[in-house]
Amino acid sequence: MTAVQIKTELLKHCHNQVDNRYSKIKQTIAGIEDSLLEESKSSSGDKHETGRAMLQIDRENAGKQLQEIEKILPLLKKIDVNATSDYARLGSLVYTDRFTYFISLSIGTVSIAGADYLCVALNSPVGLLISGKKRGETFILNGSVYKIMDVK
Repeated sequence: MTAVQIKTELLKHCHNQVDNRYSKIKQTIAGIEDSLLEESKSSSGDKHETGRAMLQIDRENAGKQLQEIEKILPLLKKIDVNATSDYARLGSLVYTDRFTYFISLSIGTVSIAGADYLCVALNSPVGLLISGKKRGETFILNGSVYKIMDVK
């Protein structure tokens, strides 16, 4: 596979991860709202108020998660799989002597055509170490030296 094909597949995985997470959070929010309606119909008292308060907190937390995902979507749109550069940046495939990184979102390892790729965010610890590096340069992660073999 070419680098563009690999990046295209990796980007699809990133989109799928975000879409799945978005759907789960939307379902969670809908479930919480249904529960809040049920709580409103049930009897009043301290137990009732505590239940409502807990559901409100859950809804706020789910809302924050939803906002985080909505911030990620524009980032994914910025990734141009056809763009090439001699330095590591958003959307780059970075081949090291140990792993191959795709600078996108932190979703972990993705296998494509029998090869593993680590998807990392640009602002993650490893993403920050790799960002701006060129072929032949090194970086240190957890006490180990990694050499960049290629950037696509």
